[in-house]
Amino acid sequence: MMIKDQLKDDLKTAMRAKEMDRVSVIRLLFSTIKNKEIEKGKDAELTEDELLSVIVSAAKQRKESIDQYTQAGRNELAEKESRELEVLMQYLPKPLSEDELRSKVKEAISAAGITEMKQMGVVMKTLVPALRGQAEGAAIRKMLQSCLQENT
Repeated sequence: MMIKDQLKDDLKTAMRAKEMDRVSVIRLLFSTIKNKEIEKGKDAELTEDELLSVIVSAAKQRKESIDQYTQAGRNELAEKESRELEVLMQYLPKPLSEDELRSKVKEAISAAGITEMKQMGVVMKTLVPALRGQAEGAAIRKMLQSCLQENT
């Protein structure tokens, strides 16, 4: 099922069940999606990959907010953000385990034929979009550095 269709169905279900946190998160996603479509141009629809990017961005914002609220001692706000993050995570692909990420990185390294750290950008350009939603850029970069150090 397409992400947008899934969001519509889930919004209806959440409204019927009076799950206000879930309704709020999905409505905010729809608002962000609509703004992105307006930026894209007249009658433009976002692709599945672009929709995934919107959700990844929203999840990343929640993670950052959780960290900031926790550091500031605002646990009630951190818990609210955590509940919102749980909702967003349902629309993202299953996160890769460390072993799965290592495997994907090693495949990309061999496909690109790189051997030095200064060539990391070549692999990052292919890996980050391919693993969107499954691994964060920082985790990909760290694993790539680790794999390249093993090879040298």
